[in-house]
Formats: sequence, structure tokens, C-alpha cells
Amino acid sequence: MGRTDGARVLILAIESSTPRSSVALAERDVVVASASLGVPQRHGEFLGPALQFCLEQAGASVGDVTGVAVGVGPGLFTGLRVGIATAQTFAAARSLPVVGLSGLDVLAFRSRHVGRLVCTALDARRRELFWAFYRQAPGGMQQVAEPQVGDAGELAAEIAAQGGDCLVVGDGGLRYGDELAAAGADLAGPADAWPDAADLAQLAVPRFLREETHEPQSLQPIYLRRADARIGWQERGRMHGGAG
Repeated sequence: MGRTDGARVLILAIESSTPRSSVALAERDVVVASASLGVPQRHGEFLGPALQFCLEQAGASVGDVTGVAVGVGPGLFTGLRVGIATAQTFAAARSLPVVGLSGLDVLAFRSRHVGRLVCTALDARRRELFWAFYRQAPGGMQQVAEPQVGDAGELAAEIAAQGGDCLVVGDGGLRYGDELAAAGADLAGPADAWPDAADLAQLAVPRFLREETHEPQSLQPIYLRRADARIGWQERGRMHGGAG
């Protein structure tokens, strides 16, 4: 991507790593259109029409888009695959740069004005959660430990070890709220349950301005479980004609 100083920057953001799908367009630091759907297993049929809706709302065309941001997990395998494939196809067809961001980071960005420790926790199914801890930093939030996957008891122990003064954001916190609250955590409400493309777009724009971007084919999902990674490579093989 060439220098963007003074030029139009219109970023398409796609987030479908959880049961909730969303699409947004951001022009520099302003979200100009967004759409979301809270119905699980509908990612594929939602993203295309949502993209067209956002372009119409923004008074833009596909040719105005200058970059694509996408949520790369951790999350649900099917949604991750659909979102990343959509981003890759759109960007590759137009020779656009891409940025892939973690849904945990996107959730934390929404809580960037909270002056305390924030834990983003997403329901990973199989009675587990994906989580990471963040603290306020210039321009947003800084991750203070590597993302993890485990059960609610393990996360509660980590929260207790932090002194309990922690805000838990995400649907994992809602599902296992009793255990996490018993460890001393405060729980955010349903409005902060899932990462959203509007936040993803805002978080990604500075990376496009700094040209910290990648080629579409380099996008890789974040798998915190070995089994998920193995499924991902098997699916990748089938998509490319392998035996899987």
C-alpha cells in the first residue's frame, strides 16, 4: 500500500469468529457504516449483503475500499474460515493490503477507557474459554500476557492471582459469570459480549496508515487448541484439492 497521508483511507472490516457476524467501513478514524447479525451459523449468507449495505450507507463503491481488516480468532472454526476467506477473496481481487487482528484484542479495545485490568474472555465451547489480560496504554490497550485457553476454574484462579480487581468482557464471562465473580471479577454486560467489526476497523486503521499490512494469502487464523489447528490444516488441504 502506498503512502496514505492526505489520501482517502476507507477500510473494510469483517468479524465472524464468534456466533455474531459484523461488517463495518471506517474512513480514517470514523466508522461510516456498520451491520451485524446475532444469529449463529449464518456467517456465509450474511457477509456479502452486509458489505453491500455498508457501501450503500457510506455512499461508496468497492473501488473506494483501500484495505481489508479481518478478525482472525481465536474463535469458532466455521466463522473464522468464512470471514478470512471472504477477506482474502475481496482483497486479492483488488490487490488490497490486509490486516488480521485477534478478537480478544478487539474486545479489549472497546474497553480502552477503563482504567483497570481488563480480561477478554470468549466462549470456546467444550466447557472452555479463550482469554487474555490487558491494561490501558497510549492509544489503546496493551496485552500483558499471552492468550490462553482453559476452563472457567483456571481463569478464575488467574483472576484471583491478579488480586481480583478485574473487568471481564465477553460472552465467556457471561456464561461462567458465577465462577469468575467469586474470584473477585466484575462482569461487563451483553453489549460487550462479542468483538465487533466497527471496533476492529478503528483498531486497524492506524496499522494501514503506518503500512503495517500483509498480503491476503498470508492471513492465518489464531488457534489456541492443537485440535483446532489440526482441523484447520485438514480443511485447508481439502480446499486446495488435498485428501485432507
